[in-house]
Amino acid sequence: MDCRASDTLMVIIQIVPRLPPAMDGVGDYALNLACQLRQDFGIETHFIVGDPTWTGATHIEGFPVRKVIVHSADTLLSLLPSDRAATVLLHYVGYGYAKRGCPVWLVNGLQRWRTASTDRRLVTMFHEVYASGSPWTSTFWLSPLQRNLAARLVRLSDRAFTSKQLYAKILYKLSQDKHTHIPILPVFSNIGEPEQVLTLAKRERRLVVFGGRSNRLRVYQESLAELSRACQLLGIEEIWDIGLSTDLTLSTVNGVPVVAIGQQSATEISGILSNSLAGFFDYPTDFLAKSTIFAAYCAHGLLAVSARCIALPVDGIEPGKHYWFPDIPETSLKNWGEMQAIANNAYTWYHTHNLSIQAKTFAENLLR
Repeated sequence: MDCRASDTLMVIIQIVPRLPPAMDGVGDYALNLACQLRQDFGIETHFIVGDPTWTGATHIEGFPVRKVIVHSADTLLSLLPSDRAATVLLHYVGYGYAKRGCPVWLVNGLQRWRTASTDRRLVTMFHEVYASGSPWTSTFWLSPLQRNLAARLVRLSDRAFTSKQLYAKILYKLSQDKHTHIPILPVFSNIGEPEQVLTLAKRERRLVVFGGRSNRLRVYQESLAELSRACQLLGIEEIWDIGLSTDLTLSTVNGVPVVAIGQQSATEISGILSNSLAGFFDYPTDFLAKSTIFAAYCAHGLLAVSARCIALPVDGIEPGKHYWFPDIPETSLKNWGEMQAIANNAYTWYHTHNLSIQAKTFAENLLR
């Protein structure tokens, strides 16, 4: 992560659920964004962490960090700037700020802060909006409250962003015409973006399974047949498992050795991905725009291999064009040109919304 100093143009507050050393994709997203805003635009960040149980340093990458001690509007207000003109960038995901996904304290605190001065500015990145579930789950009964909080928040926000077209449509309706345009920014890679990538033919015949423990467990427990088939058709010689231990005793997949290399730094992971042929994932393909795993594979020019597939494109991502699903005719899989085209398409799609572009988009809306 490059956080070189720059002349300070302004200071903003970023509110996040957690920051490193906690494993939190939203926190990583915010920290990478803060570094890019500092480097490119001289915008400094002071962080507020919304999880009272979070333990970490008071400064990360040179950014001051404070956390709420208890979940209350008063506590949040005590941490927010009292200046008449100030800017807050909120990274919203309901379950990041409340166990049941209903952070009433957060929305109440921000409403009191924002309405105290017309010169204050609230910009919200909706990483999620609200959840829904079956009638026998708590999610079902709490969904109306989650929806109400999201509606209050989008109407309170001066600008709103999100990572999916579906979320943008929901937020537009919830805003009741407050926002006529809600930009869609699929997440960027949290482990870097190499300036140049090797062609697939020049890479090791290595397949990577990367991500959080639960995501990788799903690969090995629910998608072993697809993983095995992908390895066979791609001529994979090794599978590298990157991340916290899954506690599985899986030494091979259909004869292909599995090497568990554990947790690694972002720089080390970037180096591994840059020289690997393929990256495998089991993630709902209609939500790939908010997958940091898929983003990392795209940014590093790998062939992204999915355990599942949907027929229609979502958020500009198309099966067979931006990722490969093993259950397709074998003939196309032996063609390096076909595989390279998929990797190239994914790389090109990614760079329409990479970290630099997103930092520029946020800066324009934070400075205005």
